[in-house]
Amino acid sequence: MCNLYQMEKSVDAVRRLFADLQIELTFPEGIPNFQPRDVRISEQAPIVRWSHDRGAAELVQRRWSWPAPNGKPIFNMRSDGREFGPNRCLILADSFYEFTASADPKQKKKDRWRFQPDGDFAIAGLVRADPQIGEAFTMLTVPPGEDIAPYHNRQIALLRPPQWHAWLDGTARSTELLKPCSAGSLEVTTA
Repeated sequence: MCNLYQMEKSVDAVRRLFADLQIELTFPEGIPNFQPRDVRISEQAPIVRWSHDRGAAELVQRRWSWPAPNGKPIFNMRSDGREFGPNRCLILADSFYEFTASADPKQKKKDRWRFQPDGDFAIAGLVRADPQIGEAFTMLTVPPGEDIAPYHNRQIALLRPPQWHAWLDGTARSTELLKPCSAGSLEVTTA
């Protein structure tokens, strides 16, 4: 499962993307100051959620993962055949990583693979309030597409900009939007 992703876009670049899509993007907690970086589980990262009261998208920073009853972090969640209500979000990312056992059996460290989509995307996610940590998000997963199948048996659900509004405001069914990536849509490199 994806447990590391990269965020490189500036707030201005994100604002332009939403403006091009004619989606109002607001900053209810002020304009965040985020730097390009790799994002790890339990770190704060930018997401876009929908304000049903205002009918607008909101960019906020939230923790990646909430605790399960056993205390382990829930950072990925299967979406297969499920419908999700008003707690949808977009996780802003520029690439993501998967890890595999090394081809060299003597090497204990896993191989890291970077997946870079061809064009802009966001990761489909859910946001929810947790009494211990406040509001947090998790990534949704789908069966792997051809580009990911050699590396992992699941993939995160990627959404292209034309899908963002319908995902956020809930006008499209989850089962219509959350699909594996098409073959050849991801560049894969060792990282």
